[in-house]
Amino acid sequence: MNLITITTFLPLAGAIVLLLLSLRANSGSGQKQFDNQHRWITLAVTIVTFIVSLGLLKGFDGSNPAAQFVQKTPWIGALNVYYNVGVDGLSIWLVLLTTFLMPISVLASWHVTKRVREYMLFMLILEMGMIGVFVSLDMFLFYIFFEITLIPMYFLIGVWGGERRIYAAIKFFVYTVVGSLLMLVAIIGVYFYCGSTFDIAEITSKLAANPNLIPGNIKIWLWLAFALAFFIKVPLFPFHTWLPDAHVEAPTAGSIILAGVLLKMGTYGLMRFNLPFFPDISLKAAPWVMGLAVVGIIYGALVAMVQPDMKKLVAYSSVSHLGFVVLGIFAFTDQGMQGALYQMLAHGISTGALFLCVGMIYDRRHTRQIADFGGIATPMPKYSTMFLIVSLSSLGLPLLNGFIGEFLILLGTFASPVPHARLFAVLGATGVILSAVYLLWMLQRVLFGEVDRQENAKLEDMDLREKFAIIPLVALAVVMGVAPMLILRTTEKSVNLVKEAVVGKSAKVAVVPAPAGDHTNAGQGK
Repeated sequence: MNLITITTFLPLAGAIVLLLLSLRANSGSGQKQFDNQHRWITLAVTIVTFIVSLGLLKGFDGSNPAAQFVQKTPWIGALNVYYNVGVDGLSIWLVLLTTFLMPISVLASWHVTKRVREYMLFMLILEMGMIGVFVSLDMFLFYIFFEITLIPMYFLIGVWGGERRIYAAIKFFVYTVVGSLLMLVAIIGVYFYCGSTFDIAEITSKLAANPNLIPGNIKIWLWLAFALAFFIKVPLFPFHTWLPDAHVEAPTAGSIILAGVLLKMGTYGLMRFNLPFFPDISLKAAPWVMGLAVVGIIYGALVAMVQPDMKKLVAYSSVSHLGFVVLGIFAFTDQGMQGALYQMLAHGISTGALFLCVGMIYDRRHTRQIADFGGIATPMPKYSTMFLIVSLSSLGLPLLNGFIGEFLILLGTFASPVPHARLFAVLGATGVILSAVYLLWMLQRVLFGEVDRQENAKLEDMDLREKFAIIPLVALAVVMGVAPMLILRTTEKSVNLVKEAVVGKSAKVAVVPAPAGDHTNAGQGK
């Protein structure tokens, strides 16, 4: 069986095992034992899935921009739908990010006591859906997996969330469904105009060979339908209002997965559909999209700065950081788009770790209010060290993962062929400064100073389970900051292919010339 298929459906197999095990479950004294079995089985399945997914990296050829490990099997013959999966430089690291974060999310869920079986079932189904989104090479299959992720996350927020969980879950559902329906309309339109095929690679080739295959006015509406679906998912300002509520009310694992993986489905969709399908429209819309991205960067940082709740602060920081990703994508330069993809991965690690740290302290104090803490570095030195490192990685400290992506994005945006790109780069750079302000200010008020509350003086430091959850994230943040080429070499060819689809065919007259004596980009347009 294909390695991608195994990776995708291993979590579903684990969910089936949990269902079979539940037939033996009973209430009363044995319930706690069955709950522990559900936890350990889920943890084992997610770890095995991660190990299997590493085989994709081992056999992946970074010099080949095309999809690899492809499996294409007829599925719905009447509609020309195929079970068509594979990975390229755009998706392989997002698959690995998903499988890496899932065992950590399960460890973060160890204290869940309500309906443990159902909770773990939803976690495994969610993992299958997220992997499926990134490996789908068929638009119909992509849409199915995209929708699958909605259902378990809705229940994770609505059943196991905070006091306003129903409101947050419904808001998340409504926003996402509206975007999904718009995307479905766009998929159907592209399907009929491109010869009744859902194959993404085939559609890309047809539209590249004949840019007028879809009429110009129809093309604009199809681009907007795809874009709005993905802008909501990112979320890009002003479509962001569902995110803070979802993050704050979601359980810790839900916040980790939401920030680490689900938001990346939006930015990934922009690179997979909008740019290669509609390069001319993407180029024309770029100044507007980059403008919204810059507004999101600054707005998210300013709102994060005044938040009294740590979790809401981290939630608004996601709005700011994902603005950087969108800015880099629509810069249409190697550095900008490579930086955007790298920032997707870095944000997943750093922000996932931040939510994990907030969840740890919430488990002890049952409050996330910054004012309720102060000086906890004294009773919790190990926790405080981890919290400090992941905060520094999130704000973009050199030698940590956040620096690489933001630096490449700003560098690529400054050299972008898009009008006013240099202004966007300068304005976007203020987001780096503002992120340092709100994160360092939070650390000062939470970790340092005198312990002025008796409850904080008695806090216990991290236990073994929490160390197993946070240390891999911290280690990866350091590795990504020190050795970024381990990832960038793998993504370069696929990112360049997407960039050339836009710049090479639609923006030749707008390419910024290299400075005299600089031959690093010589032959770029060839």
